[in-house]
Amino acid sequence: MKKSNLLVIFSDEHNPMIAGFAGDPFVSTPNLDKLAKSGSVFTSAYCNSPICVPARASLATGLYTHQTRYWDNAIGYDGEIKSWGHVLQEHGVRVESIGKLHYKNDQIDAGFDRQQLAMHIKGPGMLWGLARNPLPVFEKQAFGMLRPIGAGDSAYNQYDRDITRAACGWLRDVAEEAPEEPWVLFVGLVAPHFPLTVPQQFIDPYLEMDLPEPAHRLESGYVRHPWLDDMAYSQPTDDGLSDQERKLAKASYYGLVSFMDHNVGQILSALASAGLTDSTRIVYASDHGENLGARGLWGKGSLNDESAGVPMIVSGPDVPKGAHIDTPVSLVDLYPTVLQGVGLDVDASADGDDYDRSHSRSLFDLANAPAEDRLVLSEYHAVASRSAAYMLRNRQYKFIYYVDYKPELFDMLADPTESDNLAQKPEFRELVSWFEQQLRGILNPEEVDAQAKADQQAVMEQHGGMQACLSGGVAGATPIPKLEPHEQ
Repeated sequence: MKKSNLLVIFSDEHNPMIAGFAGDPFVSTPNLDKLAKSGSVFTSAYCNSPICVPARASLATGLYTHQTRYWDNAIGYDGEIKSWGHVLQEHGVRVESIGKLHYKNDQIDAGFDRQQLAMHIKGPGMLWGLARNPLPVFEKQAFGMLRPIGAGDSAYNQYDRDITRAACGWLRDVAEEAPEEPWVLFVGLVAPHFPLTVPQQFIDPYLEMDLPEPAHRLESGYVRHPWLDDMAYSQPTDDGLSDQERKLAKASYYGLVSFMDHNVGQILSALASAGLTDSTRIVYASDHGENLGARGLWGKGSLNDESAGVPMIVSGPDVPKGAHIDTPVSLVDLYPTVLQGVGLDVDASADGDDYDRSHSRSLFDLANAPAEDRLVLSEYHAVASRSAAYMLRNRQYKFIYYVDYKPELFDMLADPTESDNLAQKPEFRELVSWFEQQLRGILNPEEVDAQAKADQQAVMEQHGGMQACLSGGVAGATPIPKLEPHEQ
């Protein structure tokens, strides 16, 4: 592929099903839909850990969570493992960021020439989420997670406006400078991450709609997996909601998706006005999804598609238009994608970096030559989980392995809502065994679980032990940074 500029637009907590290009008949996402028509959509895209900080560490490094050992929202990316940004810098490619990154802090070398309005872990991060054995009940955090719900104007809303304004200004400035060599800009928006507060104009349409009920309600007879039962026990968000609040929460989330789409539209319009559309490839994705009440869960953490799935669009020169590709992909694939987008070798790495990234593939390559079958991995070792969970996904099946619990297997072509667990059926015993062998070829599930807990215990001890951590650190929504540019 010929070199070009690259614009990466990254949202936070966008359920991949809540988008017009994904077939949702209610949500309004005209700008993302237009981007999807101009490029290629990956319909089976996943994060590598369904919680912010580990997911973003995998995005930066192209490595799985068990490789990076950035397990949760208190152990953030610290630059010790080189990112694709470091590779770009070593090759003289201009690389900057605007908005949320969610790394350890703004003092690390994260591989950006400049950061503007950068959100990172606040202080020590979510210390209370480190406590997993015994599993606490985070009642206070669960009750406050989504709130306030409904129309309003939150600090996150204003932060996204500032990020959007800065990104538009950056694109105007770079067009005036007319650099001869390509650049990379990473734009990190916060919506539709909770709190579920949304400007009035974006929630109003959804207040008039009869939005569907969350999938797999326990009240309707759905039997939840015991590992998910434990997650709901530890973080009982749904228990604190009335039926009216659930409906308002869903309308608010839809409104935040539209608000985010509006901001994406402004950025894409600025790109076009600057005359950069034809010379710029675009990637849109999110760090993870949102359960949105499915199975009685809110937030993320599960390995079901609502939570572990992400939207994924690539567009621009040499990208097929209007394609929907079912090859499984994940956030680690952005590492070679970024490198190829600006004309570098997809196998390039920073000096001294010898990590194995053979599991990652450029999305541009996959858009032009989809793989018939491919396995992608997601894993979870964070808040409200008693033990580790691992997901493998190929084109047809999803396999979930829980340490100390029975596994799950879903036929995603016949059962896309993951309602029928096939793992205990005799006719699927051989397939379950095959998936477990594939997983154990990548990692030892029990050893990785023990390593994560040991690392988390060490961090708790650094901060005074479990009891101190249970009342320490930040809440679930990281505070916004001071709204002023930061240069590394």
